[in-house]
Amino acid sequence: MDIGSGTGYPSASLSNFSPHPFVIDGINCASMEGFLQSLKYSNPEMQSHVCTLVGRQAKFKGKKKAWYRTQKLYWQGEEIDRHGERYQELLDQAFRALSQNSKFQKALLATGSATLTHSMGQKDASRTVLTVKEFCSRLTRMREELMMLV
Repeated sequence: MDIGSGTGYPSASLSNFSPHPFVIDGINCASMEGFLQSLKYSNPEMQSHVCTLVGRQAKFKGKKKAWYRTQKLYWQGEEIDRHGERYQELLDQAFRALSQNSKFQKALLATGSATLTHSMGQKDASRTVLTVKEFCSRLTRMREELMMLV
């Protein structure tokens, strides 16, 4: 099942563009895209603002940030190496927070046992804040965990 904002339910509902609110480290996020784009900003106040954005508005807010030159991202004043373990831990934390959203849970469970893919995504970690593998593997793991609870 190809995850994407224009693909219909449930896959479109699993897109980072979908408005699924969650809270991470006390910061309110309106969507996963808002959170991911916020990581390109070193200023915590600006990050908090970007976290409130959804969909294309979030994507375009972070699009011009040339983070890839240094491979450094940020979270609440902490500089994080894109390729380091700390960054993967932060992604895990964010997706765990997102997985508490009941509408997100319902959409994820509605995928059944389908293989989750993301044809629009990048594979090169030096060019994106979330690779296809990072995205799909987390969705799959969360689905497995949710299925054990139902």
